[in-house]
Amino acid sequence: MAKQVKLSARPRAEAGRNALIKVRARGAVPAVIYGAKVTPSNLEVSKKDIDRLLSHAVGENILVELEINDGSQTTNRLSLIQEVQHHPVRDEIIHVDFYAVSMTEEIEAEVVLEPVGEAIGVKSHGGLLQQNMRSLGIRCLPQNLPEIITVDVSGLNVGDSVHVSDIKLPDGVFATPDAELTVFLVSEPSVAEEPAAAAETPASPEVIKEKKPEAADAKKPAEAKK
Repeated sequence: MAKQVKLSARPRAEAGRNALIKVRARGAVPAVIYGAKVTPSNLEVSKKDIDRLLSHAVGENILVELEINDGSQTTNRLSLIQEVQHHPVRDEIIHVDFYAVSMTEEIEAEVVLEPVGEAIGVKSHGGLLQQNMRSLGIRCLPQNLPEIITVDVSGLNVGDSVHVSDIKLPDGVFATPDAELTVFLVSEPSVAEEPAAAAETPASPEVIKEKKPEAADAKKPAEAKK
């Protein structure tokens, strides 16, 4: 299941480009929380804390209990990290979106699929393991959200496949795509193309010999005597 972690945050009153620069200058990252039943709110979180949280994450879905302290009280808000924006050059985190969720309402998410084991068709017969889906759409309660979904492919021989319906999911987790979609497939070994037959040796070009000049005309007969 996805780990539930705590993260301190505080409301952010500033808005605009200059305000965001100030937020980052004090070692924080601008953030926002929103959801179907939540009024969007601007926040800021410690850059050090969010860096540490993301560096230890196994999958893309992280369940976060935000502890939002406005100086007088702390409000806890359960959320998923919806999007993380990075600086295009320095690759540092510059903004985080949190999506508020309820422990009693199902959510939909994409969970990374990871093959486990070496398919027998690959190991013994030279086949090729193809992965047609990198993630699987699921729905579940937040507390049942998997970090990652592993699929054992070791028993697959050449021509065998795994469909969505074949994937064993944790209790309370349901796949949303078509059950017949192919997720993994072991295809036939690739056959190297035979080298093209050597081109036939081209016939020697016909040599056109220079035509010999015809023999000089016979001497002209002497002019008739007058």
